[in-house]
Amino acid sequence: MEPVELSGGGLAPLEAVALAQRRTAVRLGDEARKRMHESATAVGEVAKRQPVYGRTTGVGANRDVLTADPEHGARLLGSHSTTGTTSYPNDVIRLGLLIRVNQLAAGGSGLEPEVADAIITLLNDGDLPDLHRGGAIGTGDLGPLAELGLALGDVIDGTSALPLLSSNALTLAECCLAYVEAATLINVVPIVGALSHVALRGNAEVYDVRVHEARPQPGQVRVARRMRGLLDGLPLPPARVQDPFGLRAFAQVLGPAVDHVDALGNSLRIDINASAENPLVAGDTVLHNGNWHAMPIALALDSLRLSLHSVATLSTSRVANLVDPDFTGLSRFLASGAEASSGVMMIEYVAHDALAAVRSAAQPATLGTATLSRGAEHHASFAPQAAVLTAQLLDALREVIASELVTAVRAIRLAGLTPEALAPAAIAPWLADALAALPGDLTDRSLREDLEIARGLLTQWGDRQVEHPAESA
Repeated sequence: MEPVELSGGGLAPLEAVALAQRRTAVRLGDEARKRMHESATAVGEVAKRQPVYGRTTGVGANRDVLTADPEHGARLLGSHSTTGTTSYPNDVIRLGLLIRVNQLAAGGSGLEPEVADAIITLLNDGDLPDLHRGGAIGTGDLGPLAELGLALGDVIDGTSALPLLSSNALTLAECCLAYVEAATLINVVPIVGALSHVALRGNAEVYDVRVHEARPQPGQVRVARRMRGLLDGLPLPPARVQDPFGLRAFAQVLGPAVDHVDALGNSLRIDINASAENPLVAGDTVLHNGNWHAMPIALALDSLRLSLHSVATLSTSRVANLVDPDFTGLSRFLASGAEASSGVMMIEYVAHDALAAVRSAAQPATLGTATLSRGAEHHASFAPQAAVLTAQLLDALREVIASELVTAVRAIRLAGLTPEALAPAAIAPWLADALAALPGDLTDRSLREDLEIARGLLTQWGDRQVEHPAESA
């Protein structure tokens, strides 16, 4: 297979993740090679006439200190490679290097194409450097990119160290992975919600197109359309005129999460293709700027986490309805067998334990403050921390949704409903999948294995149902 060309434009987050995970060989495009060489020539000429940050000056509060020391770059890499002790996972490193090459391909860094070639060699040979967390607060991944510079060897000289560091590539890699995970998980929540709707004999009026035309919030409209696609033709009469919030507000709560995952995807698409360099080489001019600030990404992550907290909260409310005979007409806690059996009583505890983790991880990272380098740098987005919190939240959210799935399928079993009884509604084959995968033993026992199976089922369903609207924008 021919290597995929990185050109500095048109790379979508999902595509970037796929290239990295499949370890697809890449190469620098010819036009990108030309752009890089021209920018390197241009910045060299500019530096003869005026100071250029990091090239002929120190950095941070040392920005006013001029230097012509040929060892300046080596010292910069050595000092800035100070990090924490925890290594990034290899999938993050691989994706981060790919993103940095694509950014360099956009031009504007002042680096020669040989620098991008050296990073590509590491990627294509699978010889990934050990890069560490620590020192990144959303104003450039300085520490790990300095480590990358040391790993590249002589291709980085005294003038090219700082331009290599002018990026949030590792943070963007974690954000892209979180984006794909969030979009995939969000797309299976309607399947689980539809199964809860079946178990609770919900009223599908809440998804009527006229309801959502009356309040056309984009994500809400899309969720309602998806639910109609799953539930239309369901031959079960509703049990109530008006359902509890877990069913009645399903589209209104999941919809904003859909909108926010789109917003994250769109922000990532911009940044992984951006020449967000400081200084930026623009034609024959060098422009000092703040494009290294990752506030758009950090805010998109914070907003997504807050919206997903509400998704998790509403899922636990459906679990509460599912274990309540007043809503299902079934036994308390969906118990079966001997009197006073506990059934899925502990599922609620597991779900709320996971919800507590979701709530903790939902706290906005952008509320942080920082004053660094003698006041020269007095703000930060904390995008790297937001990315870590998002990964933690998504893992806990998966546990919440798995708890709902196990509970809904058990209720459907106890009600004696089969996939055939749900036909022609499109939720029927998804129920068949769940019934085949989850154990049919309804006696009191540990449900840990059921939850693990449910988590795996969510992954399988996600792989079959991925829809990333931001990828087709």
